[in-house]
Amino acid sequence: MLSDEQASPKQIEILRAMTGEKRLQLAEKLYWSARRMKIAGLRAQHPEWSQEQLEAETRRVFLYART
Repeated sequence: MLSDEQASPKQIEILRAMTGEKRLQLAEKLYWSARRMKIAGLRAQHPEWSQEQLEAETRRVFLYART
């Protein structure tokens, strides 16, 4: 969901019905998906970078990310 979007009542209902553990699992999946997408984007921008360089830059980006 983008920052200017509102959750629908159905989305809110589904999230509230989840256990805390399930919400945490979902958040973890989203986090790792975001990291994979960041690596893919960096790979497209820097095809010459090694996997180690891609992972190091991804760690740096996530470490200093701000909302």
